[in-house]
Amino acid sequence: MRVLVIGGTGFIGPHVVRALAEAGHEVAVFHRGRSSPALPVEHLLGDRVELSNVRWKADVVIDLILSSGRQAEALVHAFRGKANRLVIASSCDVYCACGVLHGSEPGPPESVPLTEESPQRTKLQTYPPEQLQAVRQIYPWVDEDYDKIPVERAVMAAGEPAGTVLRLPMVYGPGDPLRRFFPILRRVADRRTHILIQEEWADWKGPRGYVENVAHAIALAAVDDRAINRIYNVGDQPSFTEFEWARTIAHAAGWNGSFLRLPQDRLPKHLMQRGNAAQPWVIDTSRIERELGYRAPVTTALGVRRTVEWDLANLPASFPIHPIDYIAEDAALR
Repeated sequence: MRVLVIGGTGFIGPHVVRALAEAGHEVAVFHRGRSSPALPVEHLLGDRVELSNVRWKADVVIDLILSSGRQAEALVHAFRGKANRLVIASSCDVYCACGVLHGSEPGPPESVPLTEESPQRTKLQTYPPEQLQAVRQIYPWVDEDYDKIPVERAVMAAGEPAGTVLRLPMVYGPGDPLRRFFPILRRVADRRTHILIQEEWADWKGPRGYVENVAHAIALAAVDDRAINRIYNVGDQPSFTEFEWARTIAHAAGWNGSFLRLPQDRLPKHLMQRGNAAQPWVIDTSRIERELGYRAPVTTALGVRRTVEWDLANLPASFPIHPIDYIAEDAALR
């Protein structure tokens, strides 16, 4: 197949591109030219507002960086009559459970695991403005109207091109722009003997996926006609608690210290997590396994080890969305 990838030079994209190219598909990447990793494909330069001008004939278009319903409608318009299918990266945050977690949806916790048929949020833009602004500093493609629910609706309702949606988890791996391992590894590198965890969140579970596994799922769905007009949850199994995940990362880094679980009223302010910890965010990924034969090519243990090695070799002194205050942490320990 001929596959055009939008957002193919970022975190997940190069893995998708390489997987498709290695499988023998003809691939092109549409991007702004701000980063150009070594990829065995054709590069098409431009901004997404210029998608209608793309003349490269594609059977399938994969868009990894759709942010809003407005962008999705423009994508559909740009490739109607030009491509057979649109494959988009969505998020597991479309579910009502995410709204309950963040406090934007009323009612008791939703039952888990979440399937592709689980209720979606009734309120859009579930993330607080300050959190969205922080993310936009890292992901410039995220716009002020970010929400994957209108994105999914626009693509799946289009009819032509046909749509495929992959709801992604929290993705980790070497090169992670969000530095999800930083809170543990910075403290490991600084030889902290204790790491504090908020008691209320220690047993909370959320969806995670190693970057190569997520990319494999996207590439698999893009070239399989059984994925036409289908929606798939994507993520590694099983889900770990926050405490289990922190221990897994620390163990891979060779840390011999101790974790200390403290209730919120004894925890430093910068370590407090907000939201409803009674709402787990566990997803069911059996549909993509059953229908497309998906199997994760990389184990969690290997994925964590690779990520830890990369992070430790590229560890910044600080990172804006993961604040550190050792004076406050030492006071809490005392």
